[in-house]
Amino acid sequence: MRHIDIADRLPSRASRTALVTGGAGFLGSHLCEALLKKKYNVICLDNFFTGDRSNVEGLLHGGKFEIVRHDVTVPIQIEANEIYNLACPASPLHYQASPVETTKTSVLGAINMLDLARRLGVRILQASTSEVYGDPAEHPQRESYWGNVNPIGSRACYDEGKRCAETLFFDYHRAHGVPIKVARIFNTYGPRMHPNDGRVVSTFIVQALTGQDLTIFGDGSQTRSLCYVDDLIRGLVSLMEADGGVTGPVNLGNPEEVSMIELAELVLSLTGSRSHIVRRPPAADDPRQRRPDISLADEVLDWRPTVPVKIGLGRTIDYFDALLSHRAPAVFP
Repeated sequence: MRHIDIADRLPSRASRTALVTGGAGFLGSHLCEALLKKKYNVICLDNFFTGDRSNVEGLLHGGKFEIVRHDVTVPIQIEANEIYNLACPASPLHYQASPVETTKTSVLGAINMLDLARRLGVRILQASTSEVYGDPAEHPQRESYWGNVNPIGSRACYDEGKRCAETLFFDYHRAHGVPIKVARIFNTYGPRMHPNDGRVVSTFIVQALTGQDLTIFGDGSQTRSLCYVDDLIRGLVSLMEADGGVTGPVNLGNPEEVSMIELAELVLSLTGSRSHIVRRPPAADDPRQRRPDISLADEVLDWRPTVPVKIGLGRTIDYFDALLSHRAPAVFP
């Protein structure tokens, strides 16, 4: 039987409904906002384990946005024309505190959302992660690289959970014809990050703004590639909308590397903080290098990041400065 994507039969985006799991989180809330601007009806599904209702409550006034409190590990019957599956704790602080729940969210959540997409006959996008590459022996990382992951380490609940979710997505695609999209997301930052999520950008900024020492694990030479949230969301939407059999996985991230010591010094400069940089022992299974090869995204999506790190960090610093000062955070176009 030929598979038909019913989303493709609808006359306009104004009549489409997008379901965003994890929609109240950092990335999810920005995605919901972007889809509303594209005239979609949006259903935000979240259990608020790490997501925050305040991230999306301001979207309710337009009448095209709905919040559903639900855990993706439990099946749900809901109507939508496309599904973005973002539900999962994404920071080491959160997923290492709840490792079993994290694995369940990745695996059971993928199964439940894939079953829903199969029943509805719609496209579904999986928000995977650069963590599937582990501590990479290949640099930069291409989508063809299989990774170097410790399956029993303290980060495995997230790394292996996401790897298993990718497996499920491609098996549902091959076995049942479910139209899938898989994005491998590299380090992303911006407004609405949780101030205590343990990620390097939010940690450095909060430490600098509150006069604490900036903490670097190891010698600070380990690198990350930092993508501003607006660029990342644009990539996710482009991947969902891509036709011609584009399934992914597709790397989405900024190919410009920055070392942890360089990032710490840049945050100190941008904040004007007098905090110092201190070193701590290396964290377990912390990748030494992380940089995406985005040739595929450039080729099939015509996508590449455009927001310079200094500009993105400046906006993020302004957000946290307002948050810590109990002012209304700035809104950026």
